[in-house]
Amino acid sequence: MRTPRFIGVAALLVLTPLALSAAEKLVITATNDLAIARPAETIAVPWTAVNQALPHARVEHLVVKDAAGRSLAYQVTNLEPEAKDPKRVGVAYGVLLFQHDFAAGEKSAAFTVEKIEALAPVFPTKAFARYVPERLDDFAWENDRIAHRTYGPALGAPDSEHRGKEVLVTSGLDIWSKSVRYPIVDRWYNVGHDHYHVDEGEGMDMYNVGTSRGCGGTGVWDGQKLYAGRNYKTWKVLANGPIRAIFELTYDAWDANGVKVSEVKRFTVDAGHNLDQIDSTFKIDGASEATVGIGIFNNSADKGQDPKIDFIKDEAGGYLAQWEAQKTNGSLGEAIIAPTGFAGFAEDSVNRLVLVKVASGQPVRYYVGAGWTKSGDFSSQADWNAYVAACAACAKSPIKVSVSP
Repeated sequence: MRTPRFIGVAALLVLTPLALSAAEKLVITATNDLAIARPAETIAVPWTAVNQALPHARVEHLVVKDAAGRSLAYQVTNLEPEAKDPKRVGVAYGVLLFQHDFAAGEKSAAFTVEKIEALAPVFPTKAFARYVPERLDDFAWENDRIAHRTYGPALGAPDSEHRGKEVLVTSGLDIWSKSVRYPIVDRWYNVGHDHYHVDEGEGMDMYNVGTSRGCGGTGVWDGQKLYAGRNYKTWKVLANGPIRAIFELTYDAWDANGVKVSEVKRFTVDAGHNLDQIDSTFKIDGASEATVGIGIFNNSADKGQDPKIDFIKDEAGGYLAQWEAQKTNGSLGEAIIAPTGFAGFAEDSVNRLVLVKVASGQPVRYYVGAGWTKSGDFSSQADWNAYVAACAACAKSPIKVSVSP
């Protein structure tokens, strides 16, 4: 098994007072409370701290270096697209992002940010999301480990003109298994629908969602039944690589046993990780809180694959890990981690569920994703279970970040 790539959880930032005069460089220190290795940890620094230390710094003229002096790939997000910057001081920027591989036992790492005259290089895209109008209204996303898609209102609409249009009503999340590190979403869609159900060297769609929750879809659990919404209604991309993609999907209100519930999902997809971070905000009409089930399809294999399925549930870690060993497609691991709000486990006829308590209007954070044996990252169920357990530990112990001139 390769060294696992763990969740890039949101870092805790400590701002050290900066000097009033312009600094030549910004020093960033990231500290780690865990003894385990934490590859591909995403370090996030608010641009306000960068701009305070390096006035008028521009995203195109920066260099980020580690303690050995190596230049690192970086990204600057802008989550407020309407923000204006007429004085070119970077106020429209949001967060500076870069990554670091923490070795086992490595407790801290230092980095510098400096302004440069030359143009910074364009870094390879490792996290990506987009709306897919060429296949009705799919929405797809990927990083260098795994890919996903979900479905919009056009797929859920009736075939009223009897043209043979596929109809599928589901808010479940699909998995595309990859065995390469480069992006495949555009290539697979361009070769035509269903072509990617055969592995021709890059991976395949070996996962059936149907009306299940797929890998990470949600619904309201009343103690006996799961009430799920329809296909997503609207989408919005907020950041798009090279290190992190962020997007939102909104879902129209649905009836959950007499209570109207709507949802906004914000996805954070980081390079180097098999699990994505999702922050779901539910609006609950007629109640202040609800129990939400985050689901995994209990048998997603293609027909004829005769899967052997096993799973583990860990209450202390707040996670569920499933393993589906198929006849010829390899084995697929899936997981859900709920580091906060965990309220137990449940099942219905098609889903295994991790339950969380949610308050109306307040986001709940969880992690979902998958890993494939043919990717070369996981050779066994034990590998997958160990990876998920480590991810759960990382989710509860975020990297701490401090800055100084």
